[in-house]
Order: sequence, then structure tokens, then C-alpha cells
Amino acid sequence: MLSTKDAIALENQYGAHNYHPLPVVLARGEGVYVWDPEGNRYFDFLSAYSAVNQGHCHPHIIDALKQQSETLTLTSRAFYNNVLGEFEKLVCDTFGFENVLPMNTGAEGVETAIKICRKWAYEKKGVPENEAKIVVCSNNFHGRTTTIISFSDDSNARDHFGPYTPGFVKVPYNDLQKLNEALQDETVAGFLVEPIQGEAGVNVPDDDYLRKAAELCGRHNVLLIADEIQTGIARTGSMLAVCGNCTCEGACERRADTYVRPDLLILGKALAGGVYPVSAVLADKEIMDVIKPGQHGSTFGGNPLGVRVAIAALEVVRDENLIQNARKLGSIFRSEMKKLQSECSLVATVRGKGLLNAVEINDSPDSSTAWDLCVKLKENGLLAKPTHGNIIRFAPPLVMTKEQLMECISIIRKTFLEWG
Repeated sequence: MLSTKDAIALENQYGAHNYHPLPVVLARGEGVYVWDPEGNRYFDFLSAYSAVNQGHCHPHIIDALKQQSETLTLTSRAFYNNVLGEFEKLVCDTFGFENVLPMNTGAEGVETAIKICRKWAYEKKGVPENEAKIVVCSNNFHGRTTTIISFSDDSNARDHFGPYTPGFVKVPYNDLQKLNEALQDETVAGFLVEPIQGEAGVNVPDDDYLRKAAELCGRHNVLLIADEIQTGIARTGSMLAVCGNCTCEGACERRADTYVRPDLLILGKALAGGVYPVSAVLADKEIMDVIKPGQHGSTFGGNPLGVRVAIAALEVVRDENLIQNARKLGSIFRSEMKKLQSECSLVATVRGKGLLNAVEINDSPDSSTAWDLCVKLKENGLLAKPTHGNIIRFAPPLVMTKEQLMECISIIRKTFLEWG
């Protein structure tokens, strides 16, 4: 096996430098733990940006992968396969929609939703051809395709990749007045929003923001498009972040006073437990039926290997009560971080929901403090990563136990308090 030093050197020599990884090489993973080539063990507190909610190499998911890989892996959609329908029924029943369009990556899911929304605008709402607009939020992160970066605020993602795709209107996140103003334009077809902005630093909106945004969209005949690629699949203590504070026994009770039902729902990441890239866009027939044969697709989208893995991943969420565990442990984590905030001047704010949380460091976004703290956390046995300069995102696998969480909290406390 390559050493840490040699593995990093190879990547630096032959790989495109489109990422800036923490200086650690991962060679094995199991549950909430990962190991480097030298055998050092770490708690994973990033979960591959919430793709590994079910934990690393979950045996039920890996068994599904092994069994399906020995039978049939890919047919393309030129033919039916004997697994896709089973997946489509499960995902539609789980999330309460009539139809699903499966893809592979999260960015593909977002692009798919944009296409469906635009086509719906021309064929159902009556927007003149090529005039449809989609409202997005400031500080959004929906991927890095050329269309998506056209409405990004991130200069690293956007600069020098133009010309940019038109048709997007930006409003401040968590600002209902500005959203309402934008929706006055009759050519607006959709509102694309993250229920919690993960990459922007785990920005949690007001409790009534999504519900009132949905009401505004309904009033103006605009499709509400929820990007739950990072926040979905139990991460926030609900099956979906749009579920709000519902109890989520089983899949989701969808209490009328808390559940916001988007018109288009985008899923990815943990939909297949981080074992295989699977994404999906869900909608009811009245919206999804605008897509006809040949108008959108993917060679790998809906392949039997991927959807068999996704079925197993959803079964793990259900059978191991990951929704409830995320809610319980998330509450403990934020409580302990707020205690740390009272003891340590490094902690400016603590925010989050379920096991998607962030600690904002009391330093400039241009400083290296958050990065240096993450390096020190790594040395102490816990892996996390900064976002937006001075914010550390903490998002462990949802299979974590309370005992493991308390050990991680001790590592974080030790690291922060020794820092000063």
C-alpha cells in the first residue's frame, strides 16, 4: 500500500489541482471511522459532504452492491431492467411523489430539475419560449456545471468560465420580501432553494421561511424546487429538511403544520449511501409528464447496480432509525458546542439542524485559523473541513452512537481550548 507521503505526491504530480484537501490520506472506512495507510484511525466528521449518512461501507449496502454486480450492472435505458421499477416505487412512496427521474450526480439532478421547470413553464404556464426565469438565492451552492455556476456567488467557481447562462434572478436567502418582489414577474417559472445552505456555512433560515416561500410560489404559479442533495435522507433529523420539525416516525408523517411540499425535489449523495452515484428528481405527473422520450436522459441514470444500492441505502435509514438518531445527537452536539462557546473566544456562533452543524470561528474569513484548527483536529483524531474561510462544518455519519459523539466532542473541546 502507498504511504501517505507517496499517495499525496502522486496526486500532486498527476492530478488536476481542482481541490485543496486536508493533508490526510484515507485508505479504509467502516461506520464512523476512517484509517490512513499507516493505520491511524480518525472520526469522519464530514461524511463526504453528507453522502455517507449510513456510515462507511455499511454491510447491507455493500452486500446489495456485491450481489447486483454479479448479476447485471448496466443496460442503458434502451431496455427495461428488473430493478428500476422497484426503486422508483420505493423512492416515490418514501417521499410522497408520483414520478421520479433518476440520474447520477447531484449537479445532474439540479440540471434535470431546471430543464423540467423550463419545459413546464412553456407548455403548462404559458411563458413565451426562451423567456422563462428561475429565482435562486445568494450564496447558493447547487454544483459546478456551466449553467449552475452562472448563478453562483463564488468567484472561484464562476470567474473565467463565461459566457454565462441567462435566465436566473438572484434574491437574498431567507428574505421573503425580496422573493415576493421577484415573483411578480410572470415569466418566473421556478424558485430553486436549499432548505439549509450547507456549503455557504450551514445557514439555517427562519422557521417559517420555507412554508411562506411555498405559499408565495403557489400564489404566483411558480414551481418550488427544493435542492435536498445535502440536507436530505435524514441528515437534519427529518427525512427531508423541508419536513421541518415533524416527528418522522417511519419515513415521515408530514404534519400539515410543518411539512413543506416542493413541486420538484432533488436528491443525491446519501440516496445511495456514498457507495454509488445516484441522484433523482421527483415530481407529480402534471409536472413530470412534460418530459417525453428522447428529451432527457443518461446512459447510467437508473442503472440496476446504482438503484439496487439506493434501495439498500433507504432501507438502512428506515431500519436503523437514522432520522431519530440525527435529531437526538444533533441536539446534544449543539448544546455542547454552545457550552464551548461560553468558554472559548474562538467560537463565534454555533448553528445547524440534526447532524448538519457549523461552528463559526471568531476570525476573518481570509485568515487560516479555521484551516489550522482542522489540521489540529486531524492530529487529534477527527476530520472536518472549513468552508467559506472561517466556518467549520461538522457532519458525521448518522450511525454514530452517543458514546462516539461524546468522544468527538472531547476532541473538539481539547483542540479549541488548547488553541487559546
